[in-house]
Amino acid sequence: MGRVRNTFIKRNARKILEKYPDAAAKTFEENKVSLKSKADFASKKIRNRVAGFFTFIKKKGISLKKVE
Repeated sequence: MGRVRNTFIKRNARKILEKYPDAAAKTFEENKVSLKSKADFASKKIRNRVAGFFTFIKKKGISLKKVE
């Protein structure tokens, strides 16, 4: 089984990508730096998890758009 990310991380990632569509890069380090300036997180751990999720979705080519 893969790693499970909670809804909080996914929701924050979706909000940031809606506001800044070009925020996600293919490397974790680039995502960390860009997230530092684009959003205010309660902790470094949460910021890093969102950055890791951005890296994952960019490498896999996954879309976070809600299906309505």
